[in-house]
Amino acid sequence: MLPSDRNKSRTMFILLGFSDYPEMQVPLFLIFLAIYSVTVVGNIGMIVIIKINSKLHTPMYFFLSHLSFVDFCYSSIIAPKMLVNLVLQDRTISFLGCVVQFFFFCTFVVTESFLLAVMAYDRFVAICSPLLYTVAMSQKLCVMLVVGSYSWGVACSLILTCSALQLSFYGSNIIDHFFCEFSSLLSLSCADTHINHLLLFIFATFNEVSTLLIILLSYLFIVVTILKMRSASGRRKAFSTCASHLTAITIFHGTILFLYCVPNSKNSRHTVKVASVFYTVVIPMLNPVIYSLRNKDVKNTI
Repeated sequence: MLPSDRNKSRTMFILLGFSDYPEMQVPLFLIFLAIYSVTVVGNIGMIVIIKINSKLHTPMYFFLSHLSFVDFCYSSIIAPKMLVNLVLQDRTISFLGCVVQFFFFCTFVVTESFLLAVMAYDRFVAICSPLLYTVAMSQKLCVMLVVGSYSWGVACSLILTCSALQLSFYGSNIIDHFFCEFSSLLSLSCADTHINHLLLFIFATFNEVSTLLIILLSYLFIVVTILKMRSASGRRKAFSTCASHLTAITIFHGTILFLYCVPNSKNSRHTVKVASVFYTVVIPMLNPVIYSLRNKDVKNTI
């Protein structure tokens, strides 16, 4: 007998997290706490620096401030619950809590993916059409690109979340992960999940392919333009403006593509968890470090 919609709200899940390694709970807690602390200070600090330094009131830093905000948000959705589960025996989360966590996490991850693509387009315009940069990347266009990224993130997340609300659960609801991943919910459902899997595949594939296509095309034109430059110092300067963004893109999309390639088996769960830690906790910490280390204006403000 399947649970009714009234009982669905009472459904509880157990997030196993890293409970397979009891001796590592305290060290992992301290490590993740340190990483999350750096993430909060780094991303909020980056937003404040961009706000107070008039030299950074450019399209690139406008996008970077929103990237920092998104990094802070989606890390804050995952890290606190993961830290609590490392020190408490009670690792339960309600169905509503699970769905809310997934909704916000999905929203901000999709938004970040498109923000990185927008930043690649910004670098393309800056290097390939420097004389038209201020006209082409107007304030209105920048705002529209950012709003579009957030809107698409919300739309994707809302559709997938609504499909998750139609799921039914019965029996043992144990999630072998440290957060409410959509595919984990599908594997526990006793209802037909064909449509849910199809929606996940369509949105995940479209988001990854479309953003990578924008990024690859932008950098293809950038590389061609740089190679045509006669001045070696000009080539170095052009490359240095892209280096931080290229590093962030490589880490973010590299991790996601790696997760795509991991086979769906019990033996791969540990690998999936480690990779998931990287893009949910570590990457949000790395982005402000990457963008600040190679930037004189940011370092001077600090």
